[in-house]
Amino acid sequence: MLKFEVVQKPVKPAQFAETQLLEAILEGRYGPGDVLPAERILATSLGVTRPTLREMLQRMSKEGWVTIAHGKPTRVNDYLASGGLGVLNTLSRFNHHLSPDMIAHLLEARTLIFPGVAQKAAENDSARIQDYLGSKVPPDMDANDMDAKTFANYDWGLQMLMVEITQNPVLKMMFNDFAPVYHRLGQLYFTHKMARKMSLKYYGDLGLALQDKEALVRGLVERTMARAQMFWQEI
Repeated sequence: MLKFEVVQKPVKPAQFAETQLLEAILEGRYGPGDVLPAERILATSLGVTRPTLREMLQRMSKEGWVTIAHGKPTRVNDYLASGGLGVLNTLSRFNHHLSPDMIAHLLEARTLIFPGVAQKAAENDSARIQDYLGSKVPPDMDANDMDAKTFANYDWGLQMLMVEITQNPVLKMMFNDFAPVYHRLGQLYFTHKMARKMSLKYYGDLGLALQDKEALVRGLVERTMARAQMFWQEI
């Protein structure tokens, strides 16, 4: 029988059980297609009641971690293939399991999606973006003047402002779900001085593009994010 490491128990037993089982899946103790132990055995291993276990498994099923079928054993899914943004959000809580490949995929997805978001926002209300850039980052700001957390918060604020200006609720929901992942990765990324310098240059270039030719915004954002992706791979 699979043994689970005891960790500090959260307030809700279902959260404790879910954390334990997710760790087992992410560490490969249960792989895609594997059958979970019978309900009674699994509940005992996790130290929870069977109703609590069922509650937790139902939540995991909705996110795409497992498949529950009446009268059949519960199976572990290939969560990268069958999961949605809920899986991505959960992965952000287990950032020690985010592989370099997964981080590269996240950056690539942003590079593919966000230039269009930025262009739409620039067309809708470039003045609001300029106000954000002007009020938050003085032109003479040095890369050493802001810590990684401040940088990550500022950068995410700019991205979410652009998403809001598009007035597309689907984009807003997608990026809301992406927020926990971004803040963890962003703080790690911005610990590097070169990353902060590149971003400060981007903010300045973006302000100029918004003033002169809004049509240049998409290309600028695409090139900047591609460079950020390459820099991440280097570090």
